[in-house]
Formats: sequence, C-alpha cells, structure tokens
Amino acid sequence: MPPSRHWTHGLDWNLLRTFLVIAEERSVTRAAERLLLQQPSVSAALKRLEETCECRLFERGCRPMRLTPQGEALYQQCRELYRAILTLDPGIAPSSSSLTGLVRIEIVTHLVNGGLDAVVRRLNAKHPGISYNVEVSSSYGIVRAVSQQLTPFGICLLAKPLPTLSCRFLFRERFGVFCGRGHRLFGVEAIDFDAIRNEPWVSFACAEVSNSLEPMLTLRLGADIARRVVATSPDLFEVRRFVTAGVGIGTLPLEAAARDVAEGALWPLPLPGLDALGADVYFLSNPALRYSPAEQAFMEEMSAFEDANADIEAPAVS
Repeated sequence: MPPSRHWTHGLDWNLLRTFLVIAEERSVTRAAERLLLQQPSVSAALKRLEETCECRLFERGCRPMRLTPQGEALYQQCRELYRAILTLDPGIAPSSSSLTGLVRIEIVTHLVNGGLDAVVRRLNAKHPGISYNVEVSSSYGIVRAVSQQLTPFGICLLAKPLPTLSCRFLFRERFGVFCGRGHRLFGVEAIDFDAIRNEPWVSFACAEVSNSLEPMLTLRLGADIARRVVATSPDLFEVRRFVTAGVGIGTLPLEAAARDVAEGALWPLPLPGLDALGADVYFLSNPALRYSPAEQAFMEEMSAFEDANADIEAPAVS
C-alpha cells in the first residue's frame, strides 16, 4: 500500500463501498446488480480504486474473482469502516424520548406482514428519535451480512435455523404460481404440471443459484419445470412486471399478489399441491455483536412480535 498521505488524498469513499460489494460477490456483474449500477461503471470504479491504491486488488483472470493479499487487507478494513459509518448517529431528529440512533435491517423483497409493520409503528411511537436504514437483499446475502457483522439484523427465508446465528421463526410466507392477463393460461380453471412444463418462466434472481431458498427452486426440482427462464430480477416488482406482461409465468407471494389478482392483472394457476408451497421467515441477529440502545429497543419490539405469534407453530428442525 502507498503511504497513508497518498492513500487518503482525493479518495472517493464510494469506491470503497463498491470494492466491498465486489469482494463479497466475487463478481463485477453480480456487484453491479446488487448496487443497481451498470457493469462498466463498477469496473471503472474498481480501476480507479486500484490506481489510487497503486496496486492490484484482485488476481487477474480468476473466476470467481480472487483478492490479492493487498485486496484482502483492504477488504478487512472496509468491513470495519462500513459498519462504523452506518452506526453514525446524526442526532437531528426532535424527540420526546432521549433514545436516538440508527437501526439497520436487511430484508427480502416486498415482505408483506402486518405484524412487522406494527413493530416499526410501535417503536416509532415510543422512540421517534430512532432512524432506520433498510436494504433489500436475497436471503443468502442477508445471512452472509449478519454472519460477517456487516448488518445487525436480517429478515429472510430459511430452510432451518443456523447454529451460528440467533434465528427466530416469525411466520410462513405462502407462494403461488401466476400468469398475466395476456397469457394463454389466464382464466384456466383446471391445469396440471404437464401443461406448464415447457412454459417460459420469470424468476427471482436468487432462484438461479444452487443454495437458493426461493420456493421456485422447490418446484423446479420436484416437478421438473422452469426449464427456460426468460427474465430474472432480485426485486419482486420487476418479477411481477414481466409476469403481468405475459412474458412468462412465475412464483409470487400470495399476499403481495392479492391486489393484482383482485384487479384481474394476475391469475393464480390452480396447480395441485400448491397449498404447501411457501418459505419460513426468520429474524436473524448475531450473538457476537454488541448492540446499541436503539438496536436493543428494536430487538425488544421484535420479541413482542414473536409473543403475538406464539400460537403459530415453528417448523421442526430436522
């Protein structure tokens, strides 16, 4: 690394954030998707950072990308720096409560649940000085972020609790298979899996990896469908856009799709056995992390959510 006076002079701190995501994803393409940027912009940012550091941060020609020793050292420093920046308290919100601070959460896209809404509503009523930073990510990305202490809390889909994290079952999110108004199967009352075996599909991006927890993978493996995926996105609204446009069929959460079904924009395909299609939603935290007072208050409200749903049986751990 160059001397510190050269390293910090004229540094664009956004480059460090971009580098952190590239290092986590081990891919410029996946980093661009996560950052909602174009791939050339991410590549250019990496080049600028390497020029500033006067060294290579990734080995050339390796797939997936592999950090150099200098890159690994910078990655570890960026993790600590990123957490420190995100825990800064602006302290500008007027409040009748003395409690202020930032609560950061990573959550899967468009999770609809009145209990979670009530948690935020109650916490805001008690402590209006608390602010929030909410990022949408895949379940896999959320588990990784909480495990690496990059974010204190995650709400995501899990097949079963993880032994290294505190994983508290919240509820089960139910899914269905849908098509749009212009699709040939729209309005069909009786259908089986043979009828959709060769249909083009619209998929959540996380369903395209082997460690996916997204329910489409369950269908794909169990029913031998979704052989041709024509559109993918990590965002529910974009998946919904392509399904309603008739580009393909896809799995969507029932609660999130309910309004479109009522308005005639989506049709739930009446496939056999779909009553069991779903995923368990968990609240993740890291026992090794030291929480701020604001984060502790959020955890207390989440405990109240769990108490209110205590009659919902948690899935058995095999």
